[in-house]
Amino acid sequence: MKYFVSGGAGFIGSNIVDRLLANPGNEVVVYDNFTTGNIRFLEESSKNPRYKLVKGDLLDIDKLKKFMKGCDFVFHFAANADIRFGIEHPKKDLEQNTIATFNVLEAMRENGVKKIAFPSTGPVYGEAPVIPTPENCPMPIQTSLYGASKLACEGLIEAYCEGFGLVAYIFRFVSILGERYTHGHVFDFVRQLYGNPERLYILGNGEQRKSYLYIQDCLDAIFTIIEKAEEKINIYNLGADYYCEVNNSAEWISDEMGLTPKYEYSGGRKGWIGDNPFIYLDTTKVQKFGWKAKFTIEEGVRKTVRYLMANKWIIENEK
Repeated sequence: MKYFVSGGAGFIGSNIVDRLLANPGNEVVVYDNFTTGNIRFLEESSKNPRYKLVKGDLLDIDKLKKFMKGCDFVFHFAANADIRFGIEHPKKDLEQNTIATFNVLEAMRENGVKKIAFPSTGPVYGEAPVIPTPENCPMPIQTSLYGASKLACEGLIEAYCEGFGLVAYIFRFVSILGERYTHGHVFDFVRQLYGNPERLYILGNGEQRKSYLYIQDCLDAIFTIIEKAEEKINIYNLGADYYCEVNNSAEWISDEMGLTPKYEYSGGRKGWIGDNPFIYLDTTKVQKFGWKAKFTIEEGVRKTVRYLMANKWIIENEK
């Protein structure tokens, strides 16, 4: 098959490109504007004759339509993932998430592409009334612009499935960790300690409860769902079947770096406006396919720290 991967130079997207090209029958078109993606994540893939890179923005719909032509399946993984600072640039979530997704769907419609995989997010559940949170949980009031924009994307995709016969695989992620990880609190903590080994500033009270998933476990789940799910609209939570506190991850990170910093806190139950102090998703649905995370949250955190310390250019050159 020929795959179109938006955001293919990003953290999750570039790992998906690797997986796709591992199948000798696949071709991959990577489409990325490189605002957060990094060309170095594609060094191995670029050696493959079945790989093509297009530098382009999803807001350029004509270019998008042109380079999607001939593709069979879209992995739409480009997005603004800056949850914490969303209120400082509210237009960005609308443009880079919702409008960009509309453009992808229009390009699919014009080119006759019928299948799309889309990474939604746990924050669409806001401060969920049900913990662990299942896919059919009543949707609460949205608490972040990022979550709201992703939920709008889900709605657009679902409507295109009904209106134009698309098949969609929508993944509601917890935070994903691992190789090529470039944003989130684990990255922030490593960067802080790399700059100042004696102090770690933690947003909130550190008691926020979060679930995380290692990137390879995440990819295993994605491809398992695409292979086995049979509905027109397939929505699945992806995450570990337990959670930890932010304080736990701070301890694992400090230990992995061989440091004993002093922790300082901003205070409060939330790290920022829109932060969900308790994210724990029910993954019973995907586990019925036989999938289960192979790595613990602690292992995922530690593997991420080791990767970042072995690739300090990511910390030093982070945009």
